[in-house]
Amino acid sequence: MAYQLLESFSKSWIFKREDPKVEPEDLAQIHLLDEARAASVWRDYISEAHIHPDHFDDNDWAKKNAVAQVKWEPIWESDDPALPELLLDHVAPWGEDTLVFFCCHNELVFEMTWSVFKRTWKAFLFLDNGPVLVAKKKKQAVQFHSSGMASLLSRG
Repeated sequence: MAYQLLESFSKSWIFKREDPKVEPEDLAQIHLLDEARAASVWRDYISEAHIHPDHFDDNDWAKKNAVAQVKWEPIWESDDPALPELLLDHVAPWGEDTLVFFCCHNELVFEMTWSVFKRTWKAFLFLDNGPVLVAKKKKQAVQFHSSGMASLLSRG
């Protein structure tokens, strides 16, 4: 894998806040893919035709394969550290060590394990303009919207 320093990300402050707190051992496991690898993951998992979620159309699986919607924002704003229950149920097949990608656009993709994402999701959702969370070799996915809703998706 080809990574770049997390500090090179213009919004790396999201991982250094006290609230929500990202523990140093989790931060060490959050990897920012370099642009070439990010583009490859985006193309393979998200879209060959569009470089940003804002550009998705009805031909993109993320736009047409929503199985449900869930509110994430009320829990994000609360002291509850857990993801919404419906979201957790949707991705129940993911194991703690499943490799996940938090895909913001074709040049901005983060890689970590599912267990790390579950503990740090509140920091990631400062980037709520349509990112898609996918897991390697899994069909479940989640797209987070700035409306405070998440689309529970199936990659087919």
